[in-house]
Amino acid sequence: MSWPKRIALLLLVLVVLVVAGGVALYAWAGGQVRRAEPLADYSGRPSPGQGTNWLLIGSDSRESLTPEQRRELHVGNEEGLNTDTIMVLHRGDSGPYLVSLPRDSYVAIPGHGRNKVNVAFAEGGPKLLARTVEQATGLRIGHYAEIDFLGLVRVVDALGGVRMCLDKALKDEKSGADFRAGCQEMDGVRALAYVRARYTDPEGDLGRVRRQRQLIGAVADKALGAGVLLDPFTLVPVADAALSALTVDGRAGVPDLGRLSWSMKEIAEGKGSATTVPVASPGVDLGGLGDVVEWDEQGARQLFQALREDVPIPTSGNN
Repeated sequence: MSWPKRIALLLLVLVVLVVAGGVALYAWAGGQVRRAEPLADYSGRPSPGQGTNWLLIGSDSRESLTPEQRRELHVGNEEGLNTDTIMVLHRGDSGPYLVSLPRDSYVAIPGHGRNKVNVAFAEGGPKLLARTVEQATGLRIGHYAEIDFLGLVRVVDALGGVRMCLDKALKDEKSGADFRAGCQEMDGVRALAYVRARYTDPEGDLGRVRRQRQLIGAVADKALGAGVLLDPFTLVPVADAALSALTVDGRAGVPDLGRLSWSMKEIAEGKGSATTVPVASPGVDLGGLGDVVEWDEQGARQLFQALREDVPIPTSGNN
């Protein structure tokens, strides 16, 4: 066999191996994530708008944590469902846009009256939370993704940490946060403490949602960078940590998760926009409910209308 034929055969074998490896990786990735069915039709459900809306949840379920992990992560022994992170990601011709809904947002919860939005997750899990968000925003949720406490820690550690830049020092004994001002590397435990801190933050929940978006952007930017994508010894552990930490709706496939991740990277690079739902009153004391966050009704309506129509969102002071 001549050398040109040998080289052609070798190239053909390499192509087959790459394709076969890609197919195997695709199948493996699809089998790693957990599935849920939080999105269901009901009377009065918002009609589909333009583009696709994801409901993104950061769950602080502690059932899988050992006592040592609870101490390291500075979490208590409370059980049950809870969430510190609720966001809507919009993908379409406009955007992408990432909108934080503070966990203390005072909204109507179907069948439960008005309460903090995270109560919907505690009382009825993902399905009630998805319905609550749809009713409060008027947006049809097309996909759902949830990541838990330990999952976030593992993803950040698989990446070898992430670099975060703080405008000012942050210390919060309840979350374990103790950070100087300036740029610094954070491992998984420190990153979790950073996004959970709120008691010493003068902006409370509003400050926390900004840090949550900052961390998500940093993780997406590093995970989709050449240093990870071109290094299989890093890519596989990162993909394994990320996929095994996720719970997604039954219709979300690997391509959907890829587009979700890429949207996060685009937002981190400034190609989209990240904001918080406009707020009228950030700390209204309602007695037994504690402090709640009341939305600016007109501002919120304009924001969600823009997302439904897939047009540029109005500017807001709650970025």
